[in-house]
Amino acid sequence: MRGQTVHEEGRNVSGRRLAMVVACAALIALAGCGDGGRTGGGVQGGGAGGRKLRLAFVTNNSSDFWTIARAGCQKADEELANVEVEFRIPSQGTAAEQKRVVDDLLAAGIDGIAISPVDPANQTRMLNETARQTLLITHDSDAAQSERACYVGTSNVDAGREAGKLIKEALPDGGKIMVFVGMKDAQNAKERFQGIQEELNGSKVEIVDLRTDDTDRMKAKKNVLDTLVSHEDIGCLVGLWSYNGPAILNAVKESKKEGKVKIVCFDEEDDTLAGVKEGSIFATVVQQPYEFGYQAIHLMARVLGGDRSVIPESKVRIVPTLIVRKDNVEEFHAKLKKLRGK
Repeated sequence: MRGQTVHEEGRNVSGRRLAMVVACAALIALAGCGDGGRTGGGVQGGGAGGRKLRLAFVTNNSSDFWTIARAGCQKADEELANVEVEFRIPSQGTAAEQKRVVDDLLAAGIDGIAISPVDPANQTRMLNETARQTLLITHDSDAAQSERACYVGTSNVDAGREAGKLIKEALPDGGKIMVFVGMKDAQNAKERFQGIQEELNGSKVEIVDLRTDDTDRMKAKKNVLDTLVSHEDIGCLVGLWSYNGPAILNAVKESKKEGKVKIVCFDEEDDTLAGVKEGSIFATVVQQPYEFGYQAIHLMARVLGGDRSVIPESKVRIVPTLIVRKDNVEEFHAKLKKLRGK
């Protein structure tokens, strides 16, 4: 009997409008995109010797965000009879740890890897070496200069622009903001920050700085606490990675600054959604990590089955974002719980 649980390395994590109709639409899109000269029909074969294809989904850290991506991987795993999915969570959010995970997968003869690179600019050599040994795609954070076959995920520049619009809405008279992220060199971090800068250009909003925490949650909170002390006139705190929202919220509450400073962040961690519900967080820009997992596995399976028409000419498959505010957070959270099986 096929196992319906995606194999996972690392600790378990719990962590956008993700109704099953979206998943079905994504599968239809996979079948219909490309040059149109080839038919779909699923994977044509498994691995060597008739064995199942082994496909891996590698995250960039252990954030709760990835639980939703895991659900998407599991759904794809259930739908593809000749595929076995391995879900890998690096024990540390570093390029070195990602390399260790990838090396282990390659040594085990993995057929395809979908990865969110921690530091694309400095991982190009590793990614290229990987792409020469197995099918490689990126998700969540791209490495466009590498030899990856395709990127599946958010347009992070556009997502940054959406965050910039929210910041201007939260600070209609302008003001100072501080931005927080795990690693500034990660492609998604650079692009989100770029989008925010572009949207705020010419406005009355001033970006004081971009603070990094190396994916250390204690440091993430400390960065916010330090900001609230050293910049008493700060008007809005912006978190670019999923855990930054809760870190900002906790620091603001600890400093008794609720209602005095606005918060705009990304993703749908439980504490973030709770903050939106109570009005402590102005809004969050939510991705669709479920689709990252679901589409990545289906795409790799189709390509390994001989159908490269599923890869767009641009080699980029964009998954749209959603803005979650107080007026739609209850509906969003209910759908999220259903997806998580809660």
